[in-house]
Amino acid sequence: MAASNPDMSQPGFIDIALVGAGTIGLSFAALHLSAATERPARVIIFDPRPDLKDYIEAKLPEYLSILVRSSGQGQKPTPGNPEALSLASLIETGRLHITSSLSEAVAQAAIVQEQGPERVEFKQQIWPEIESLAPPDALFWSSTSGIPGSVQSQRMQDKSRLLIVHPFNPPHIMPLLEIIAAPDVQPSQSPCLARTMEYWASLGRKPVILKEEITGFVANRLAFALFREAAYLVEKGIASAEDIDQVVQQSLGPRWAVRGPFWSYHAGGGEERGLEGFLDKIGDTIQACWDDLGTLQLQGPEVLGKDSASWQGRLCEQVESQYGKLGSTDLRDRDEKLRSVLDITKP
Repeated sequence: MAASNPDMSQPGFIDIALVGAGTIGLSFAALHLSAATERPARVIIFDPRPDLKDYIEAKLPEYLSILVRSSGQGQKPTPGNPEALSLASLIETGRLHITSSLSEAVAQAAIVQEQGPERVEFKQQIWPEIESLAPPDALFWSSTSGIPGSVQSQRMQDKSRLLIVHPFNPPHIMPLLEIIAAPDVQPSQSPCLARTMEYWASLGRKPVILKEEITGFVANRLAFALFREAAYLVEKGIASAEDIDQVVQQSLGPRWAVRGPFWSYHAGGGEERGLEGFLDKIGDTIQACWDDLGTLQLQGPEVLGKDSASWQGRLCEQVESQYGKLGSTDLRDRDEKLRSVLDITKP
């Protein structure tokens, strides 16, 4: 393996260790491997599961295939023969290495990206271990869905090294990355943050830097606010789950794919007054909706199992009744359509 090098512009390979080979891990593996950059990625995947090689051989090709078929969003697949991104070729050329040894995975890594179990105790145990094994200049990224970096890094020697790089699923398709530095680190003075932004820019991504930690980050908070109200409307019998999906697909989804909510409502106020005019026109209706927003309390699996009549149980039954169990074909169809939408709406 090539030695770690903080200068992303140097020739040769950049070694990226992925800790955790779940859905997010394999999605990122495909993204790193498919990028046509000056320094192609050599990806080392670590996961303790006993069937790791068979699992990756069965799952990773599906993620790679859609990136070979279409570039989109500035993400350039490896040029030339698509066979270069076949699993056999990646393993044979050494661009993909699979290991059950954390030490082997991170020993020469320029980047260590973790997407392990969403448990505080796991994160707090794995990062000091990685810190002791990886090169002193390696970038440390966590793809957590909600555990703050300040919590994960409590047992690290240098807490400032850990950055949150929160993706929107599936990350091999969706361009959003939310980047959060340690609380006591000024983003403008963080060399780790600067190098992180440089890497993602080389892949055509445009990450958003959050100025401070907040539960769930930004994308999840927005999405879960909509999801809570959608679940409330289903529970109240205002509309079915299928109807609400149709509402979003036929209105908010397309509109916000083109422009976000602030731009859209700014346009809704007219050419002269913009958002100010919009708020003046229907501010009373907005406030009435805010005052009437539903509140629901999620119940854990142990409670749900005892009370199948809960709103959560009823909602899950309705959604599964409508859509059934989703398989690989459904997810492939989603990914291809997402890719097409992003290709059309990219700046």
